[in-house]
Amino acid sequence: MKDLFGAALTVELPEGASVADLVDQLRATHMDGSRLRGIAVSVNSEYAEASRILGDDDEVGLLPPVSGGTDEPAPTPEQAVHVALTRHPIDAETLIAAAKRGEDGAVVVFDGVVRNHTRGRRTLYLDYESYEGMAAKQMQQLAAEARTRFEVRQVTMIHRLGRLAVGETSVLIIVASAHRGAAFDACRWLIDTLKKTVPIWKRETFEDGVAWADGEPFPAGLADWPEPSPKASPKASHDA
Repeated sequence: MKDLFGAALTVELPEGASVADLVDQLRATHMDGSRLRGIAVSVNSEYAEASRILGDDDEVGLLPPVSGGTDEPAPTPEQAVHVALTRHPIDAETLIAAAKRGEDGAVVVFDGVVRNHTRGRRTLYLDYESYEGMAAKQMQQLAAEARTRFEVRQVTMIHRLGRLAVGETSVLIIVASAHRGAAFDACRWLIDTLKKTVPIWKRETFEDGVAWADGEPFPAGLADWPEPSPKASPKASHDA
């Protein structure tokens, strides 16, 4: 949505207005409603449903489907979860070695690499952008949930931002566990969920043009926007 609104936009809404009311007003005053299809909305870096009531000075993000920064060192032995966004090359070998412990029977790795083509078009390079504060928080929550859900010992998840050349790692996920089945399941769940929910977007530069990658649909309930509701007079101010 940054191409429409820039980095920030202040919107006046009546007291007690909901996320749906904000979407209705944007649809009526700033954009064709078709541009809102498939988006999700965050309030203060958390995904929000249409019924969420907005308060004074809430920060609202309009998030198109994602495609799946602070730089951090490799995980220490005490860290059960290690996540980071970085603008530097990801050192996969160092991170994998740091994740291993004597009690682990398996370390499963997903190394997402920039390929040289998409749908028959030759790729020159990719650019990744992110809603960084929310992305880091969402990644932390996913990693913590994976440990509990799959009973794995440690999760490392690093995503690269900025410009990447063909062959470079864009996302690295490492899961260490006593058992291989849990490690495989957790690693697959992490990359699939990250691609659907973490606000990171990919712009592809081809030899014959540039395009933002189509994101995967958000999970049910996060991107279902009803027809506009009756409008009220503006009172409160919110960022979009």
